Amino acid sequence: MQTSSRALIGALLASTAIAATPAFAQDSGVVDSNEIVVTAQKREQHLQDVPLSIVALGTEKLDELQIQDFDDYARYLPALSYQTAGPGASVVYFRGIASGETINHSGQLPSVGTYLDEAPITTIQGALDLHIYDVARVEALAGPQGTLYGASSQAGTIRIITNKPDTSGFYGAVNVEGNTVSHGGQGYVGEGFVNLPLSSSAALRVVGWYDKDAGYIDNVAATRVFPTLGPDFDIPGTNTVKNTAYAKDDYNDVETYGGRAALKLELDDSWTVTPQIMAQKQKSNGSFAYEMDRGAYKTAQYNPEGLQDEWFQAALTIEGKIGSFDVTYAGSYLKRKVETQSDYSDYAYYYDALFGYGAYYVDNAGNPVSNQQVIGVDRFTKQSHELRFAWEQGPAHLIFGGFYQRQTHNIQQDYVIPGLADDLEVPGWADTIWLTKQYRVDRDYAGFGELTVDITPKVSATMGTRIFKYDNSLVGFFGYGAGFGNTGERQCFAAAKVAGSPCTNLDKRVKDWGFTHKLNLTWRPVDGVMLYGTMSRGFRPGGINRRGTLPPFGSDFIDNYEIGWKTSFLDKHATFNGAIYQLDWTDMQFSYLGANGLTEIQNAGNARVRGVEAELTVRPVTGLSLSVSGAYNDAKLVSPYCRVLSTDCSVPEGNSEQAPAGTRLPITPKFKGNAQARYEFPVGGDAVAHVQGAMVYQGDILFDLRTDARAAFGTQKAFATADFAAGVAFADYTIEVYARNAFDVVGGQFRTAQCGVGTCGGTLYSYPIQPRTIGVRLGRKF
Repeated sequence: MQTSSRALIGALLASTAIAATPAFAQDSGVVDSNEIVVTAQKREQHLQDVPLSIVALGTEKLDELQIQDFDDYARYLPALSYQTAGPGASVVYFRGIASGETINHSGQLPSVGTYLDEAPITTIQGALDLHIYDVARVEALAGPQGTLYGASSQAGTIRIITNKPDTSGFYGAVNVEGNTVSHGGQGYVGEGFVNLPLSSSAALRVVGWYDKDAGYIDNVAATRVFPTLGPDFDIPGTNTVKNTAYAKDDYNDVETYGGRAALKLELDDSWTVTPQIMAQKQKSNGSFAYEMDRGAYKTAQYNPEGLQDEWFQAALTIEGKIGSFDVTYAGSYLKRKVETQSDYSDYAYYYDALFGYGAYYVDNAGNPVSNQQVIGVDRFTKQSHELRFAWEQGPAHLIFGGFYQRQTHNIQQDYVIPGLADDLEVPGWADTIWLTKQYRVDRDYAGFGELTVDITPKVSATMGTRIFKYDNSLVGFFGYGAGFGNTGERQCFAAAKVAGSPCTNLDKRVKDWGFTHKLNLTWRPVDGVMLYGTMSRGFRPGGINRRGTLPPFGSDFIDNYEIGWKTSFLDKHATFNGAIYQLDWTDMQFSYLGANGLTEIQNAGNARVRGVEAELTVRPVTGLSLSVSGAYNDAKLVSPYCRVLSTDCSVPEGNSEQAPAGTRLPITPKFKGNAQARYEFPVGGDAVAHVQGAMVYQGDILFDLRTDARAAFGTQKAFATADFAAGVAFADYTIEVYARNAFDVVGGQFRTAQCGVGTCGGTLYSYPIQPRTIGVRLGRKF
């Protein structure tokens, strides 16, 4: 089935290279992207008038593709790739800008920014995984967006634009869904919204959802015998654990519920105030990876595993006019708490097998107790404020403003060995062999501006810049208690500065400033054709290595050189858009698990990406919509990555080459694409039926940047999935049946190991895509 899928994709894409599919103007019977309004450049523009690579999945398209969360829409964005550890723990990349970094609280900031309306929602450890419902569109901006969006939009930006309160009338909708997952259980969804006009100048919109996702990973019964057995080696099992209490089929189910409320107040003809609050709670059980040596969807974990992610965001947008200037203020405050439980017995087992660590972890009687688990509590806050002005006069359009952001991360990671001896514990923490208790603050300041001038009726030029400053700090404690090892409490130099820690052995701060630029030239030779060229730069702030012997890591930069086109033809029954680009990545940040499982971050040299992305949509006859889209990225190192940063890996003494020049960058497939077909036809009265098919293809993926680690992780082979749907829409009701991943393909997005591959190897885990899911959806509008 995978072979035939590849053949079909190849045939569809044979005549063109391709990027992502905009929503169709279904009611007009015409594929007219000029009707899609986006705000990617922080002003309303028709999609075909925006001189950058942008995908806009509108409300209808989101509904047609059954998109409910990040994983769903990420499939249909060919320029996007990601690595994941399950719900709420994904790191996003665009155009091959990925080093395969460790997902870690002390890691670097993301290279892709995610926005909810006007507010950034990318926390230090990744973006929120919010439920997609009553959303106007998802905009995906590929390439550096450093001028208008700043630090965390180094390689691209995702914008989730919600539907706003509407004073025109009362209306709403409710949807329910039930589904079953192959190799797993059953799930269901309930969601609804209501729009309430309060007066001719005020309206309220309230949205709610509940989503239960079925599990499909089995935690199989198993026994682990640690190499260090205990004082009586004739009695095996004195350091043995069983997972009987946690063994369960389909144990990675997820429960998500939340809501959103927005109020629109039109103060007069010029000023509008829109406060909004959104909250969500997500509880996931188990883990979302299987052990590769056990086969698909099977694992053996010896401790409780799960995650509870709860957050709320309050946002305020004020829009108005002062003289000839349009003024926008956008402010938000986000608070998030993530509680995790993770099995860590692999780490304990392999360190014991290779280095005999089990002899050091004992109870009060001196008997070995090796089994480990990690209990984490991560608390985030994020506030952002942006004030911007837009001015348009004749052929000139100017936008400028200022931005401030402060985000914090209160980190607590408790490494527990049940029954651990009192004198080995971190003071104040029962059974804790290792504690991370830190407080991180990342501050960003910026001033930005873009000027667009129509040089002639057909030619326009844009110049933009962003001056930025960052100020990042990390303080607290990490390590062992004084009764074990030479790190941790024995390295403290001050009393506790973070509540709950025994003392302070880390207190660092790093600051820097700089600027980014953007130059664009756009030419519209004839109606329906736009050509553009862009030079732009994106950046990501530097930061702190928590291991005291390591220096801070510096900022990295991406310079983007892009030529693109946007066209519509056949009397607006077809569009063909695309871009060819080169990205030069300088001083790329790379993180990995070093000694004692601590994340180490370095600037790993330089890389280059050359690629092409495009999309073709056509509606040849009334009711039939066809589209193909894809992206090809050739991403590789242009200088070797050395263990100690250098242009020559033979110096200084002890340095070594970790990856040679020409090494392919990890995580991103060389090619990713999709094809979609939908046919709508009347069936008696006012009812309209539809049938739909979609296919997504992803090329092979490599993991890690380092040669040795890459070989150990192996290659995720290319795979293709197919989705089908059929249904009927009546005046107020809809019914639809669907099958996602209809041929039950076992594909993967990420691989990892609890114990660093370069240190002690160990069990490899693969995070698969969801197996075949068949469901039925019912909807009611009112």
